[in-house]
Amino acid sequence: MNTQTLIQDLKKSNLFAECPCGEEFQLSDAIIFDGTKAFPEEALGYQKSLLDALEERKAELQKRQKLATVKAEITTKSVNIGKMLEKIIPTLKDFKWEMPDTRFLGDPIDLIIFKGLSKGNVDWIDFVEIKTGKAPLNKHQKSIKSAIENNSVTYRVIE
Repeated sequence: MNTQTLIQDLKKSNLFAECPCGEEFQLSDAIIFDGTKAFPEEALGYQKSLLDALEERKAELQKRQKLATVKAEITTKSVNIGKMLEKIIPTLKDFKWEMPDTRFLGDPIDLIIFKGLSKGNVDWIDFVEIKTGKAPLNKHQKSIKSAIENNSVTYRVIE
């Protein structure tokens, strides 16, 4: 049996095939041809549309990669600026607490303010988290905030 006869028989059959993507199709609907000869026009058109789609996806991926890199740079800069600001904010004139009452912790909470400590009597304690832009609290900061709001705070002396 020659190749051309085999192709004609497959096109007339009720056989199904499965492509590598997992979809089934009827062989009579497929473009079947002898791969040792020139591609038929119909196959070349389909190949071109697939190559065009691949190029579009490649361009989109490159665009996304560049955007992700730019976003990562911006985020890194914002985080670094925020970390620097956390340390210097207590020194700014608009800082509403007394500098000697302020203790920098940094992580997981930025500052702890012992209101009145510098005058010899702590009236209350503030836990302060400094955020820049629209940065949200992370999961640890949220759990600390929740513990404080639920009065789940204790004081212990270890001797």
